[in-house]
Amino acid sequence: MSSATILRAVLSQPSGAIGVTLVVGHVLLAVLSPLVLPHDPVAQSAELILQAPSLSHPFGTDRLGRDILSRTMLGGREAMLIATLATLVAMVWGATVGLFLALIGGRTDAYAMRIVDALSSIPGILIVMIFVAALGVGVTALIPILGFSYGLSVVYIARAAALDFVARDFVLAAQARGEARATILIREILPNVRDSLAVQGAMQWSWLLLGIASLSFLGLGVAPPAPDWGLMIADGRGVMQTAPWAVLWPMAMLSSLIVGVNLAADAFSKALGVDRQMGVRAA
Repeated sequence: MSSATILRAVLSQPSGAIGVTLVVGHVLLAVLSPLVLPHDPVAQSAELILQAPSLSHPFGTDRLGRDILSRTMLGGREAMLIATLATLVAMVWGATVGLFLALIGGRTDAYAMRIVDALSSIPGILIVMIFVAALGVGVTALIPILGFSYGLSVVYIARAAALDFVARDFVLAAQARGEARATILIREILPNVRDSLAVQGAMQWSWLLLGIASLSFLGLGVAPPAPDWGLMIADGRGVMQTAPWAVLWPMAMLSSLIVGVNLAADAFSKALGVDRQMGVRAA
């Protein structure tokens, strides 16, 4: 199925069209917003502290007198970059390990999956907090940390998807010909599980966006004074009763992006005939 055919199938679904529109809108905003910002997003002003929405500041200002509209427009830029790179890390290492374990099988598979089970039993946010405390906050540290933590679930999905094919005739024939395991994975198994991994990658991106926002809210993600939705929510929670606009706008933007990714991923999985929950192709 070509990319154009898949896109048409996704857009033919109302939820898919809405989801793709939201995601594309957010991506374009992240790319183009630096060119059209009405104010400096980090400039502080004692005279503008907690001003209500007005013509000069349509979204109001925060407790440091910064323009919320400008900060909201840029709020997802760094989070989306980190989420994209971390998703690539998670998908590469998680899919590689999962596919190899499915092909190898036996004791190696059993022992390795028990290790994955043990690591997965630890809350992901706790793993990230431990590594962030050891390595420090920053993009270069967050990407591999998040990629490792979120890649654990990819191992399960990749392994489950590959197990449907490792015992089929074309894989057994490749093994009988003496082909290397890496060759079998790339040529025989990967093309058959690619769609499942693509859907999982879209979901990972959504979860990572929410995870990064949570870390920023806790002071472990994007470092201030950079405009970030999680930071903005944390910064404005103390003035919610007097200046609710300081929290509502970043919350609305983050929610719309997460909803958009989920709607698009759901339509994407239906177009590919993949069970989104199980990560395997539907019968």
